[in-house]
Amino acid sequence: MNKEQLTNGFSLWVDEGCTFGTDAVLLSAFAGVKRTDRVCDLGTGCGILPFLWQTANGGPTVDAVECEPHACELTRRSVCENGLQDRIYVWEQSWNALTLPHGVYDRVTCNPPYFSENSGKQSPDAARRLARTERGDTLTEVTVVAAKLLKNGGRFALCHRPERLVDVVTALRAAGLEPKRLQWVHHRVDSAPFLLLCEAIKGGGPSLTVLPPIIIKE
Repeated sequence: MNKEQLTNGFSLWVDEGCTFGTDAVLLSAFAGVKRTDRVCDLGTGCGILPFLWQTANGGPTVDAVECEPHACELTRRSVCENGLQDRIYVWEQSWNALTLPHGVYDRVTCNPPYFSENSGKQSPDAARRLARTERGDTLTEVTVVAAKLLKNGGRFALCHRPERLVDVVTALRAAGLEPKRLQWVHHRVDSAPFLLLCEAIKGGGPSLTVLPPIIIKE
């Protein structure tokens, strides 16, 4: 277990099975969270998204939801050591058994498991396997939960693999969340995208904006 220093002055406890990567950092910026927003981060892991949204002068109120006890323990430790108890609240709950109120959140975010249960892309580490591999129809579950949590007009942002684009759009629309912004992320300008960022609005009308791609090497 070690402590990662973030660029906004806060620090975050992580370990080998509960850490963060480029995907989460990109999603935190893409989500466009404002200081006055009420936010729910589903599957918060070590709490990276809620922490990146904080500033020394204040930040949004975030309900950070995570089903893995060890990840919740790490996040709570980080929250206490950084004095963020009045901004970040950690809930050890699964998505399909949330006790959080419906229809009150301005924004919901999620960095979900990317790989389907039978994809064969399984990590030998149990914690990483839990974070990366769907159990059942995870994508449908998280979009339905996000729709319940959001106000009408509220926004849901997630990241996923490019090959799951059709699944993402289908699940969003089925839950009453209309995709409004899409952005591809590439390692290099001449490489295929390795990540998609998507934002949907609860009750929004059809109209999708594809943003300029993000090129990591540049």
